[in-house]
Amino acid sequence: MATLPVQQLSADLCVAPQLDPEAMALAAAQGFKSVINNRPDFEGGPGQPTSAAIEAAAVAAGLTYVHLPVAPGYQSLEEIARFGELLASLPKPILAFCRSGTRSGRLFLAATST
Repeated sequence: MATLPVQQLSADLCVAPQLDPEAMALAAAQGFKSVINNRPDFEGGPGQPTSAAIEAAAVAAGLTYVHLPVAPGYQSLEEIARFGELLASLPKPILAFCRSGTRSGRLFLAATST
């Protein structure tokens, strides 16, 4: 079975680079319960899968899905706080992704360092 390219940051959170709709079934098979998409739609151009397409696949795979789009170079205090709320409230384990995984990792570090 294929595996997703994830990096574990805590017992409850892993981050990954851009995922496509087909990856949602694999995420569920690997035991994830929730997915957070931190990438704005079309940030990578028209070939990037939309949040709606990923959400439909996530829901079909039995995952809880949240779209929290965050710009690559700046994460606001509100975005950091919302990420922290999601970490506290979503079914675990959680898989968060963006273009490379770095943005999701920064959100995690910022949300858990307060």
